[in-house]
Amino acid sequence: MACRITELVLDARDPESLARFWCEVLGYVELERVDGDIEIGPPGVGFGGPQPTIILNRTDEPKVGNLRLHIDVNATDREQDDELERLLAAGARRVDIGQTGDEPWHVLADPEGNEFCLLRRRVSEV
Repeated sequence: MACRITELVLDARDPESLARFWCEVLGYVELERVDGDIEIGPPGVGFGGPQPTIILNRTDEPKVGNLRLHIDVNATDREQDDELERLLAAGARRVDIGQTGDEPWHVLADPEGNEFCLLRRRVSEV
């Protein structure tokens, strides 16, 4: 038997703002609020489904440096360039972490500066 990732926890100074952003990016919905933390996940599935939920954990500590773990996303219904424009319109911003410009992915940051990558390949919806 093996383990499975069921939740990702992301520290957030403004869980409301990040919940809105990541719900827009991933098509997630708010599942639960507990003591200022917000859990988001796939609609109609919730905890324990095929995709992990994300808990936005309220913290007053500022983000310092790069995360040791980051999220990669792939578009499901459009090409990478169109998805890039959608993510930028949702509040993502481009981040330079030393890439050459020849990479087949885009490095972005969410509204609190957490890096994530938009990969090239389209994937099917879960």
